Amino acid sequence: MLQLLFAVAFSAVPLTLYIPPIRSFNLFIETVETIIRQTVLYTIGAFPRVRLAFSRIFSSFVHL
Repeated sequence: MLQLLFAVAFSAVPLTLYIPPIRSFNLFIETVETIIRQTVLYTIGAFPRVRLAFSRIFSSFVHL
């Protein structure tokens, strides 16, 4: 069991090299927040139209 623990621990250590430091995430998180803020405006307007389209499609299936 101890050997398995060491194997898992030492195999996970190289993966930490691929994870950038937290300070590098600030620009990424800011960019993601900006994209989400911009897409919410379009999503709010598009949702009623998509719901109407699906209701028409499903109602046409019911009437077949």
